[in-house]
Amino acid sequence: MSFITAVVMAKAMSAPVFSPTGLSLGLAIFRIAVGGIMLAHGINHIFGGGKIRGTAGWFASLGMKPGIFHAWMASLAEIGGGILLILGLFTPLGAAAVCGTMIVAFITNHRKNGFFIFRPGEGWEYVGLLICSGLAIGAAGPGKWSIDQLLKFNWVSGNVGFAIAVIAGLGGGLLLLLGFWRPEKK
Repeated sequence: MSFITAVVMAKAMSAPVFSPTGLSLGLAIFRIAVGGIMLAHGINHIFGGGKIRGTAGWFASLGMKPGIFHAWMASLAEIGGGILLILGLFTPLGAAAVCGTMIVAFITNHRKNGFFIFRPGEGWEYVGLLICSGLAIGAAGPGKWSIDQLLKFNWVSGNVGFAIAVIAGLGGGLLLLLGFWRPEKK
């Protein structure tokens, strides 16, 4: 083994297990993908299929009363949260919007249908993954390629970001269910 090869190998072995640029790129891709999914979901609730009235009827059939109020709130939370995640602006609030809307979807519609999304009624794998994604983004923060970083918002990652995603997102969704979810007794 030559001296140069030994130096290169020693340097490679002492390198960090991640690259800051790679981590920023990965966070940006993840944040934008989840944000894009939520944005599309919210827009579809308002303009797709049965439009907002159809969404309201579906929400009411799940026990979310009044349906029109919850259809608008969920749609606007998905759109607003999606935009925040795409931009990397107030990232824990965008993550909370994902967690909040998806915990409500999980409890009101998906959990009773099993795990797999392709099961009748759609299982909970999709909403479960989005809940975990929201929590992960809340904890990890937006990364360097974000408006939060540009504005030097240091509170948007780590324990504070994760706490916001949990308390505002999961806690807010559960409180909403306690106050407004009235499923029909079977």
